[in-house]
Amino acid sequence: MHDITTLSKGYGTLTHDASKTKMIQKGLQAGMPIVLGYLPVAVTFGVLASQVGMSLTELTLMSALVYAGASQFMGANMIAAQASAIEIVVATFVLNFRHFIMSFSFSNLVRETIPLKSRLLLSLGLTDETFAVTSLKKENAGEKNSGYFFGTVILIAYLSWVSGSFIGGLLGEIIPEQLSQSMGIALYAMFIGLLVPAVKKSLRLLLIALVAMFVNLLFSQFISPGWSIVLGTVIGGATGIYFLKDEDL
Repeated sequence: MHDITTLSKGYGTLTHDASKTKMIQKGLQAGMPIVLGYLPVAVTFGVLASQVGMSLTELTLMSALVYAGASQFMGANMIAAQASAIEIVVATFVLNFRHFIMSFSFSNLVRETIPLKSRLLLSLGLTDETFAVTSLKKENAGEKNSGYFFGTVILIAYLSWVSGSFIGGLLGEIIPEQLSQSMGIALYAMFIGLLVPAVKKSLRLLLIALVAMFVNLLFSQFISPGWSIVLGTVIGGATGIYFLKDEDL
């Protein structure tokens, strides 16, 4: 009887380990497209941040601690424009407010299979891209050891962004200044890439973007660039409450 119990426990352990491995493999497959997309953008950020005067340590820590692509590009530009720290913090908070909604949605998705402490930790690594993947892979939320799947997706995306930023910071010190300055177009290309698919679904989203651009342009004539970005983001987002209906969301 003792031998049978021992064998049963051993089999259960092997099955548990196999389930973990399977979830990790699924996470690697689902997260690899994010890694391939993050690396070039992260390298670009590292180069630009280096060119505006941030040290290799500063820009790498920014990616490791802030971990928000669009906000980091915006922050680097605001640093170049000599915006104050409070302006950068407020603008980053406003731009990233959507992460509260994504975190609540993700937590609700996996509340039956992942403990609260683990959900809180995983929520820290959510980005637009990782949230999109986890939303599309809802079938994994109910599986055993699903935390290993979501953790793998989030971890490899995070590591690719931080390592890409570090590499970009190194390149920013050695590549010609003319080339590094031309990489600034990556910021605008990234925002356009995010905007175009949404505009195809609703032209009202284009109107909201134009309102934000106009507000930013208008107020930049009277106040600092940092606060004009904050106002443009807030007022542009507020117009969405009026222009967008439920079917557009």
